[in-house]
Amino acid sequence: MRHRPLALVSVLVGGDYLLWNWSLQGNHDVLGLVAGLTLPPLAIALTWLLGLNAARLLARTARTPQPKRRPQKAQTPRQTTQQTRPQAEGNRQQPGSSSSKLAA
Repeated sequence: MRHRPLALVSVLVGGDYLLWNWSLQGNHDVLGLVAGLTLPPLAIALTWLLGLNAARLLARTARTPQPKRRPQKAQTPRQTTQQTRPQAEGNRQQPGSSSSKLAA
């Protein structure tokens, strides 16, 4: 869930509200009019984003948690090669051993 749009709109609404109050108190009529006209759409956008994020949070907590799977251990290269060898290769005798010599 991304919170950047919510933070950005919150800052814009707060700044616009402060600018609107300052302009009304300082007799800056044009600036007060512009800030006053942009404040309702920003407030509506903030309300929409707050509701959307609340609904996402509610949907996330309402989901049933799925059981976590245990990760399989990684095999070492030695274990991998021993498991992939065919059985016949394991029964071979080492060259030079006494049982592998043929009688002449």
